[in-house]
Amino acid sequence: MTITHTAPPPPSGPVPWPKPFAQEMLVDMLRIRHLEEKAAELYGAGKIRGFLHLCIGEEAVAVGALHALDPDDNVVATYREHGQALIVTGKVTGAQAGDVITVKIVTSSG
Repeated sequence: MTITHTAPPPPSGPVPWPKPFAQEMLVDMLRIRHLEEKAAELYGAGKIRGFLHLCIGEEAVAVGALHALDPDDNVVATYREHGQALIVTGKVTGAQAGDVITVKIVTSSG
């Protein structure tokens, strides 16, 4: 099989959103990354038991999807949803959709 389709070049030029909105999205992605890195650290130290499925490298998916929702839309996440919970609620604590987290993780504390 020969693939004859070539991908178009990536977009160039200015970001197509107002700067404050783009910065808000970036901050959200960085908050998720920080949460995931801390969760990985705690898991490695044995403070989170069971399984931990991280979403490192997928932050933009959660942030983009959540920013596209209307305020009255619902979110149902079933896998690697720590970042979504963080953005929707502002913090992640306790059990999140089947992941039992034994250490309280609150990003507002640093």
